[in-house]
Amino acid sequence: MSFLLLPPPGVPLDQDNARYQRHFLLLVTQWTLRHRRTIFTLWLVVVTSSLLAIPGLLRVLGPPSLAVPGSPSDLAGQMVARGFPFLGDEQVVAAFHSRRWRADSERYLRAVQTALSALATQPGVSGVQVLPATSAQDAGNLYVVVGLRGTEHMRQQRLPAQHDALQRAALQASQGHLQASLVGASPVFSQVRDLDLNDLRAAELMALPAAALVLTMGMGSLGAACLPLLMAGSGVAVTTGILAALSAWAGLELDTLTLTVSCTLALGLGLDYALLLLMRYRKARGDGADPAHALAMSTVTAGSTICWCAGAVTVTTTALFLVQARLVHALVVPAVAAAITAAATTLLVMPAALISCDRLLKRGTPRRPRHQKRGEVLERWWQRWSRHLTRHPWRYAIGLSLALTLTATPVAWISLGLDFDRRSLAHSDTGIALARMEADGVASVIGVLLPHPPGAPPVEADALIKALNADARVSLAVIGDNGRDLTALSVLTRTAADDERSAALHRYIQHELAPRLLPPAQPVLLNGPAATLADLKAECLSRLWQVIAVVLGCSLIFLLAAFRSLLLPIKAVMMNLLAVGAAFGLLSLSTRYFGGTVNAVLPVLTFTLVFGLSMDYEVFMVHRIAEHYRRHGGNGLAVTHGLRHSARVITLAAAVIIITFASLLTAQREETRQLGFVVATAVALDATIIRLMLVPATMHLLGRRNWWLPRPLSWTRR
Repeated sequence: MSFLLLPPPGVPLDQDNARYQRHFLLLVTQWTLRHRRTIFTLWLVVVTSSLLAIPGLLRVLGPPSLAVPGSPSDLAGQMVARGFPFLGDEQVVAAFHSRRWRADSERYLRAVQTALSALATQPGVSGVQVLPATSAQDAGNLYVVVGLRGTEHMRQQRLPAQHDALQRAALQASQGHLQASLVGASPVFSQVRDLDLNDLRAAELMALPAAALVLTMGMGSLGAACLPLLMAGSGVAVTTGILAALSAWAGLELDTLTLTVSCTLALGLGLDYALLLLMRYRKARGDGADPAHALAMSTVTAGSTICWCAGAVTVTTTALFLVQARLVHALVVPAVAAAITAAATTLLVMPAALISCDRLLKRGTPRRPRHQKRGEVLERWWQRWSRHLTRHPWRYAIGLSLALTLTATPVAWISLGLDFDRRSLAHSDTGIALARMEADGVASVIGVLLPHPPGAPPVEADALIKALNADARVSLAVIGDNGRDLTALSVLTRTAADDERSAALHRYIQHELAPRLLPPAQPVLLNGPAATLADLKAECLSRLWQVIAVVLGCSLIFLLAAFRSLLLPIKAVMMNLLAVGAAFGLLSLSTRYFGGTVNAVLPVLTFTLVFGLSMDYEVFMVHRIAEHYRRHGGNGLAVTHGLRHSARVITLAAAVIIITFASLLTAQREETRQLGFVVATAVALDATIIRLMLVPATMHLLGRRNWWLPRPLSWTRR
């Protein structure tokens, strides 16, 4: 078989077809077909290497970071490390508990000393300080502040070994009567790491069979369904391999949330892009084209759409760099890697696979005759639906817009916060110890730092200490000074760091109590888990509007270049906002009536992801409409043609994305379930109500104005 890709038979080789022959994607496809064996060999090597790198990646993977570089809590942490070196860069609590022994008994204290000595031998432990007992504290409990030094990633990597050393030494020294656990922000999120990995495995095991079933039903052939699954699966492996390489060679710090998002996104986008190319190829083959010409037409048309779609995800995701939080920054590179890998797999490997497996695409087709023309039946149904929409455009445009707007209104009452997700930690050592600390009124520690000139006496803070000890939210407040330049108050709170009452106490100390009771112009910095969570929440919420503005602006410019129209990008952005708003409205309703809060990081993360995915479906449909309009004219016919030929691929692609993200609803962690719910709901609304109803209705109403472009922007058509 010759693989010189020419225009379809019977089409004259004029100037346009000469340009068609020089199309970049066509040249790439010609090259891949000439080197099919090399492509397959290299891809097999890359996939195998990536799979072999996964165990190493899992070993260095840490839990999500909470740090906000340059924030008050970050500066306070640096000040503590300099002023009190034994407290290190982070302070956690070693919680000891015994049912039989009292904390003031000699054998109890001897076992504690042995356990702390074993902990001190571990790398990264800078010192310990015993906390005074509170009036409500259980007689069998003792709490010790432990200083940990090193970067956040280093502390998280060392924590499991430190926890094991403390726990093992306590049990051995007490003959099993004394239990010990490390409690704090890092210990809590260290437990999250294992939960996230288990959730990811369970989600992938659920998503793949479900996606295979949907694809088989939608494509009408098991053979045709296997190819997108193979491409997407290899794309997930390569994405993970790229992240492992960046972690090993470039020092990229990765966490379990980034791995979950990148793998889920790589699987969903890989299936979407492979499905689009495959359906274009099968359509061309069904119209009588031979494999070479069918591949040429599908690569030039669907390939261009795939490039635009991958670009859309990349552009929207990079807006996350505006948020100065490591948790958010860490998501950008994995998401971009997932989009680029999915596109590269589809455009470089899949053309060669299509030619090689052309005869296998019909394997597994049901024998019943009515399935042989199932695609034509569906296309005719979509054509009738399109004509129905064009007869009642105002009804659908106004009714659906109002329905989505009403669904989005609960966003105004959304409750945002950050918590430790107690239900998922309830049976872990850290979760049990955290519950004991809350019962003892030692749920968290807030550090109040009062720097003063070197050599000056400690800051006069007796009034502040008295006011704090009188506060019902505080168990005990004590003061200390390093003898050089820093006075520090340790405030033991009755509520956990992720409790809203702790956040309120944090604000009260910072903005009311300290300015009123301390000397004028006295600098005050707060540190501890509550301060870190407060800064992360404030950063995400304050930057949300900037992210939204950048995503909207970049989307408009991107779609303007893709569609060469002014009104279509504006319409697309407004409808994407409706989809995202409606999804968050439903999430707000669910948390309002079933309890809980929406994770404060979720809006900024899901807005960028959903906007990128929504633009994919906009490009899928409008590119098809634009192709027909520029060839034949007639806006109404173009809309009908575009809906008829793109509805099936949009429905299948959206179903795959919905299945992929809905599989996260089985996760143990609340924020992972919220992520899956928002993305799956937004995509479902976008691919059904918006793309298949609202977009055709509004494009019919706009008529020729769909393609209007002001003269100053005419350069985009060149």
